[in-house]
Amino acid sequence: MLTLTTGLFALGVVLAGGQLLGYVASLLGWSAYWPLGTQDRWYYLHWGVSVGANLCLAAVALLDWNALGAPQPLTLAVGAVVFVPSYVAGIVAGSDLGQEETMGLTGDLRTDGWYRYSRNPQYVCYSVASVGVVVLAASPLATVLALLHLAWWLLMPFAEEPWLRDQYGTEYDRYCDRVPRFVGWRTARALVGASEAETGTGV
Repeated sequence: MLTLTTGLFALGVVLAGGQLLGYVASLLGWSAYWPLGTQDRWYYLHWGVSVGANLCLAAVALLDWNALGAPQPLTLAVGAVVFVPSYVAGIVAGSDLGQEETMGLTGDLRTDGWYRYSRNPQYVCYSVASVGVVVLAASPLATVLALLHLAWWLLMPFAEEPWLRDQYGTEYDRYCDRVPRFVGWRTARALVGASEAETGTGV
């Protein structure tokens, strides 16, 4: 029998799976699903699907809470430590980028703030937050939905990059040369350089 939990799970899979297909289609040049550029029909479809999938994940996590019988409060503590700081950091990184750019609309190329260390700090943070949801909820259904969300964050930059190159040209190429897509040794080097600048120990 279909329950509220399984119904929301099925809806979440459909929405998250559709979102992933939209990113793949954009990456392959088959559609303009993402990035959006302007507030056209794709804009409202994309964000409607995104909000719906997020609500399904939150609801399933609550309704199927600790279905795996994980040891609590240990998993609560670990999950909170992973989820809360990374989710808040993603919001802060979004404020560095700006509302229009975060929403996938045409704007300025941002290379300062959090974007000195990663070209996609929001996606890095939300990827970690997705893992935090898995630990917090300890639910097989929520895990499936959270992994679909994780796949979003990992795929979105690849769908965005051709559009960004069209928008910003060589300026974006130079930015890619010095800042990693997610995180890497160049992130560590930039963080060390920022720390030295703050303490006055740089040369």
